[in-house]
Amino acid sequence: MTKTLIRGRLLSFKRAPLSLTDTDSYTYEHDGGLLIKDGIIAAIGDYAEIKAQAAEDTHEIDHRPHLILPGLIDTHLHFPQMQVIASYAGSLLEWLNAYTFHEECRFVESDHAARIATRFYDEMIRHGTTTAAAYCSVHKASADAYFAEAVKRGMCMVGGKVMMDRNAPQGLLDTPQMSYDETRAVIGEWHGKGRNHVAITPRFAITSTPEQMQAAQALAQEFPDLHIQTHLSENLDEIRYTCELYPQAKDYTDIYARYGLLGEKTLLGHAIHLSDREADVLSEMGSVAVHCPTSNLFIGSGLFPLNAIRRRDKPVRVAVATDIGGGSSYSMLRTMDEAYKIQQVLGERLNPLDSFHLMTRGNAEALSLVDRIGTLEVGTDADLVVLNAAATSAMALRMETVTTLPEELFLLQTMGDDRAVAEAYVAGKAMKQALAPNLGA
Repeated sequence: MTKTLIRGRLLSFKRAPLSLTDTDSYTYEHDGGLLIKDGIIAAIGDYAEIKAQAAEDTHEIDHRPHLILPGLIDTHLHFPQMQVIASYAGSLLEWLNAYTFHEECRFVESDHAARIATRFYDEMIRHGTTTAAAYCSVHKASADAYFAEAVKRGMCMVGGKVMMDRNAPQGLLDTPQMSYDETRAVIGEWHGKGRNHVAITPRFAITSTPEQMQAAQALAQEFPDLHIQTHLSENLDEIRYTCELYPQAKDYTDIYARYGLLGEKTLLGHAIHLSDREADVLSEMGSVAVHCPTSNLFIGSGLFPLNAIRRRDKPVRVAVATDIGGGSSYSMLRTMDEAYKIQQVLGERLNPLDSFHLMTRGNAEALSLVDRIGTLEVGTDADLVVLNAAATSAMALRMETVTTLPEELFLLQTMGDDRAVAEAYVAGKAMKQALAPNLGA
């Protein structure tokens, strides 16, 4: 049995904070000890008390004065779009057709998929993200590469082979039967292997015929415990076109409802422009609206009403995500900085406790995986991120005047990026320092 004692300032949320002064919403140890046995958190508390419980042969790592939290979680991004990030385009559909679809065609090649998978997981670790929910391409080879790399690194990952049989280049199209068969094969080969979770992944209604939506429905009925991920109401032109393709539906959300794709493990990317009826349906079904702030701003899709949608009489579950490559940063810290700014523009507030809850426990709850990740609770997997709020000279200067935990968190959110990630642990194993320098290909 491998045993590790990690020392540092420990922060873990028990529930969503109600305000900046809601100290009951989290646990904080100024000089904390985290005892890890075979990748599982065995004890947490005051360092001296935990040290007394540890066996003599326990390996000790001291991260003081840094802050240790559960590993960050990203609930919506596109593994094949790493080389699409920072592509200039005027709108969502233009961006997809001009750049994204052409890039994803390359993932039919296993060697290319494997190379990008390696780089993808390097960036996740570099930015302190220990779990993500990602779209692969339409090709089974891309899903194989994605999940194989997750097993290699021992990471808890959600992902799926994209289903799309229309409105895309020929090299990105499958058929309803092929999408069913290949998704079923991915499930058989990868779901539950290591810490993998396969998601049923129709890209969005524009790229799936009714027959393919029926194939997705069949998979959802056959595997009711799997995640489902797709896109919803990101862009006004997208919404209009989608509703033209499905004229019998009441609205965009109703398309997914008609095919039985809404439920507590359904992740709906963006969901910016929802009617009250649609929000009510998502609330009733327990589905998750995934906020992608850097992407929404970069592509000009709109301003997601994060606070408003959560305080409705029928609140909608929410998560936060980078949406690489529409999003402009792999960092969940940068993501929440932009989320904060969007709420400011909307006349709302997003306090830093709320932000860090969303990146950790909140996203774990959205993925229905909070029993394993997203907290520092005993018995959960030891996925951790170590954050240094004085990582740059500018941050260090600002830290000289920081006096409270919320102020430190807000500094990390506002000025932090991968440089603020001192280390990331996956199942108790230190990962970031083992990465090669980020010097390009």
